[in-house]
Amino acid sequence: MPLISSPESPQPLHVVLDATRGWVERLGAVWVLGQVIELNRRAGHLQFITLRDATEEVSVSVSTTATVLDTAGPIAEGATVAALLKPAVWRKSGRLVFDCTQIQLAGEGRLLAQLEQRKRMLQAEGLFSPELKRKLPFLPNCIGLITGYNSDAERDVLENTRRRWPGARFRVINTHVQGAQAVPEIIPALQELDADAEVDVIVIARGGGSLEDLLPFSDEALARAVFAARTPVVSAIGHEPDNPILDLVADVRASTPTDAAKLLVPDAAELRRQHQQARGRLRQALVRRVRREQAWLQDTRSRPVLRDPAGSIRLHQERVRNLRERVRALSPQATLGRGYTILVKGLAPVTSPAQVSPGDTLTARVKDGRFGVQVVESKPEDPEDKEE
Repeated sequence: MPLISSPESPQPLHVVLDATRGWVERLGAVWVLGQVIELNRRAGHLQFITLRDATEEVSVSVSTTATVLDTAGPIAEGATVAALLKPAVWRKSGRLVFDCTQIQLAGEGRLLAQLEQRKRMLQAEGLFSPELKRKLPFLPNCIGLITGYNSDAERDVLENTRRRWPGARFRVINTHVQGAQAVPEIIPALQELDADAEVDVIVIARGGGSLEDLLPFSDEALARAVFAARTPVVSAIGHEPDNPILDLVADVRASTPTDAAKLLVPDAAELRRQHQQARGRLRQALVRRVRREQAWLQDTRSRPVLRDPAGSIRLHQERVRNLRERVRALSPQATLGRGYTILVKGLAPVTSPAQVSPGDTLTARVKDGRFGVQVVESKPEDPEDKEE
């Protein structure tokens, strides 16, 4: 019932406030959609959020609890949320407030939160482990390609790969790459290519798109199928801001389908250029080596011992000849050749008259023989004669 009042009989303030609280609280809780423009996380139980209407310049202050915020996941300023609000009036201040008992991300924010939760789960299971990533072959025998029907992504991969390596071979399977049919078609295509012994690498390609368009490439079943594949898988979704889960579980991520071509095969023209450069460096190295060895050989051949090998022999022969002449000049035989005679008594040479007596028989040795002599007189040499 409406309150009755007049200037003569006004109603007490608390009566009006209590009536207002009653009217407001009878509204009950309602889900509202709004954007978080201010979020003050503070120590303690009570937390405050400012929500703004998505289309009108209307905003309200919302009180909630740390438990409600933590349960909602990572909510940041700017996020669009759905919040269950119950209006209330604080009796002491008369302030209209909204209590939030539940909150969750809405639109892309909700999708991103779900994807983040899925990423954490798969990461915890080890599906993103770098040590489990397989290396791509240097030059695959055959490349498996899963992509959309008559898509730009298919043309980009095929044309750019063959431009780099004209002999590249492909086995292409076209599937839906968005919508509900995508995952049920991509997984069998992946398993079929993985079972093909000729296929050395598999590319899953799409030319980017919105978050909703790329949801199939964050599907849990597809992620597990890629992880289970024995053949290396390249993710070429071409969407930079929000990487789908496929980018994380694949062995190699390409930023675009065009970039995938650079990862799949080497550039034949670049290899030819490198080959020519290597041959040129090898040729130069060989020329330098040959020239160095030629210079060494020329220097060695110019040495006297090699220019005239017999010269050193002749030098030694001359030395031997000179030494022989010296030895011969000092020998007793050379002395005899100059007219001297050696007297021998028995086996001892006679060097003094004191060694012999008159009548002794001596042997006289001359240059070309010997003969016997008899001592007639033995006389020591006069010192005066010696001086003369």
